Amino acid sequence: QVQLVESGGGLVQAGGSLRLSCAASGIIFSVFTMGWYRQAPGKQRELVAAITSGASTNYADSVKGRFTISRDNAENTLYLQMNSLKREDTAVYYCYAGTKVMAYWGKGTLVTVSS
Repeated sequence: QVQLVESGGGLVQAGGSLRLSCAASGIIFSVFTMGWYRQAPGKQRELVAAITSGASTNYADSVKGRFTISRDNAENTLYLQMNSLKREDTAVYYCYAGTKVMAYWGKGTLVTVSS
């Protein structure tokens, strides 16, 4: 059974930092492209950052220079370091694991940035 379990969300003031984690089980973690998506109230889910099995990364323009995605294949864990948080970063953040033929999602963790 595949499980992606996010943690690390919470309430933070603007300008602050949070580190999200996603613990994966039931998959061969190292071969999956992993990513973070977010969905703000009333908006569509959007890609925040992704990292391939080869550790290539890409970021949404809105988070470049502020967020860093990383992975620990030995621990089957994905991370998202979020710095200089803004109110518009407020959303539910979802962990994603995918290959060309399958995709899995976590249940999400809420990040709220206050002014």
